[in-house]
Amino acid sequence: MKSTEEYLQELKKWLADTADSPLEEMADFFTKRLYDYEEHMSIWENSYQIFAESLPANCRKILDLGCGTGLELDRIWRRDPGIEVTGVDLCQNMLHKLQEKHGDKNLVTICQDYFQYDFGHEAWDAVVSFESLHHFLPEKKQKLYQKVYNSLKDGGVFLLGDYIACCDEEEALLRGVYLEKRQEQGIAAERYVHFDIPLTLDHETELMKNAGFAIEKVLEEPDGATIIVAKR
Repeated sequence: MKSTEEYLQELKKWLADTADSPLEEMADFFTKRLYDYEEHMSIWENSYQIFAESLPANCRKILDLGCGTGLELDRIWRRDPGIEVTGVDLCQNMLHKLQEKHGDKNLVTICQDYFQYDFGHEAWDAVVSFESLHHFLPEKKQKLYQKVYNSLKDGGVFLLGDYIACCDEEEALLRGVYLEKRQEQGIAAERYVHFDIPLTLDHETELMKNAGFAIEKVLEEPDGATIIVAKR
């Protein structure tokens, strides 16, 4: 396993090598990579399985934020094919692929910005998200987490699987590059672009606690994903 120092050295080299690469619009980024997306994401095979197993057995109605082609849903429905899912994603092409795979399931897909989508009030047994929320600044995530909290039924679960920064230095480094690139390219605040700006585990769970959640479990997987189980 790499040390933190080795990891940061490699990250800084990658950032230097890609310094001239422009940021891409979020939906465009995933549309261009649709055909090899699932192969690329297969590195989290173990985490997808553990993610599904972390969902409480009594969940019947789930909201999936940034559902993509439904790799986490593949495992969730394998465990319980009767679960009702609403999946929200910016990329319509990915939602088409999800519908192709799971058209026989109780599935509703919404092509929309999940920061703007109305989650409802006490509507869901669980809200889930896998490898999506590390693209956004903490100020936006704090408001989203409060919305997630309010949308869950009493005792409901927020299940997050995501890229977590190894340390404050990684968090600050990536956020600094992200903000600099946005400024250089004149990207308006309301436009979503693809660039990783993960938080440390302490900062991620702090946002959840500020929204009212109790952190029940944290699972750090060797394939690089961290799974957080938070309860209303």
